[in-house]
Amino acid sequence: MRLAEALVLRADCQRKVAQLKQRLGRVIKVQEGDQPSEPPAELLQELKHTLDELAVWVKKINKTNSLSPFNADLTLSEALAERERIMQHRNILNELLNEASIKQERYGRQEVKFYTTIEISALQKDVDELSKQYRELDFRIQEKNWSTDLLE
Repeated sequence: MRLAEALVLRADCQRKVAQLKQRLGRVIKVQEGDQPSEPPAELLQELKHTLDELAVWVKKINKTNSLSPFNADLTLSEALAERERIMQHRNILNELLNEASIKQERYGRQEVKFYTTIEISALQKDVDELSKQYRELDFRIQEKNWSTDLLE
């Protein structure tokens, strides 16, 4: 099995856990005299089974990521950490860019005037460059996921 396939199965388990949580929330309490639409005990058992399955996938994926080379310098885990760093940096700069771009309306000369303390065009170039780096790295990671065998 390829790593990419295991990632899909892990995502399926995560979705199923979220759905089971919602379903349990709907049946955990009922009005006196009513019956729950689904048996809570069965849902709890299914939740336990799904969480156990999820843990198996997470362990295999983490093992594979930590032991598989991404390139000559990095493991797949290290490449994932670098992708996360790029994404966080880009998101923070993008939020700053959005905040700096908000116009403050002044209705009189007595109101406080605000100035942007950063160069918006330079910040936008940084955001664009980080977005490009993220896309390129993410593409290479996805490519590696489809060429890497899942370790048991």
